[in-house]
Amino acid sequence: MTREGHQVITPTDSMDASATAWALAARAGDAVAVEQFVRALHRDVLRYVAHLCADPQAVDDLAQDTFLRALGSLHRFEGRSSARAWLLAIARRSVIDGYRYAAARPRPCDVPDWQLAVERAQPRGLPGFDDGVALLDLLATLPDERREAFVLTQLLGLPYAEAAELSDCPVGTVRSRVARARETLIDLLATADEPAVPAA
Repeated sequence: MTREGHQVITPTDSMDASATAWALAARAGDAVAVEQFVRALHRDVLRYVAHLCADPQAVDDLAQDTFLRALGSLHRFEGRSSARAWLLAIARRSVIDGYRYAAARPRPCDVPDWQLAVERAQPRGLPGFDDGVALLDLLATLPDERREAFVLTQLLGLPYAEAAELSDCPVGTVRSRVARARETLIDLLATADEPAVPAA
């Protein structure tokens, strides 16, 4: 995007550029860059894994597995996409592999509670925390595909093209899913804001 001939750099662009630079430096053996890379993207990986995973107990393990896989594959990262998009693709594969592993063994309980896992990953006592919890509750009402598109583009700030690549669908489909998710969320918020009708 440009404004009067100058490119507008958003905070997400700046963060992506920094994370990608750290990934490339880490690839070259810079131990400090490894730490910066993990620190910069750890929260995004936790949020995305929590969104995809039906087992809140597995979120931390899957996030750790994601970073172990990524650090083991850094020698193949060339910076053609942002490090964040590359890492989230690894996170997605880690969750899918986790599902495959879980399907091969008995599970005592299957309670989909990704919201709780995300909530636990968030700092408490900060301004807007309660609003974030309310948003998670609203997101839980969305169909999985719309929720994933919304989380990737609106919460994690991925460009639509990268979200489409991660979701293995056309960009137009991601745009449609996000638009429908927004409509649903707006309707839910409007309903929540309506005054309660006193009982007769």
